[in-house]
Amino acid sequence: MGFFSFLILGLLAGAIAKLILPGKQGGGWFVTLLLGIVGAMLGGWLGGLIFNVNLQGFFNLSTWLLAIGGSILVLLIYGMIAGRRADK
Repeated sequence: MGFFSFLILGLLAGAIAKLILPGKQGGGWFVTLLLGIVGAMLGGWLGGLIFNVNLQGFFNLSTWLLAIGGSILVLLIYGMIAGRRADK
């Protein structure tokens, strides 16, 4: 998968993860892009480690599920960190 397709995958995976998670997550489209890219990388790494599956192609279902799952995980961690900062 190319660099730009990975950026698009990260942006869309981050946006889908924000839609799936309840509540209001902070950050605009740039934060969504960054968290989506980190989530896609994390999902691909965990998928390869646990399920022996990797991010193969842009239109592959396992690629999207791993990227969205990783983005959800990253958004949850980001929410816990940003939530602590906002409470202070």
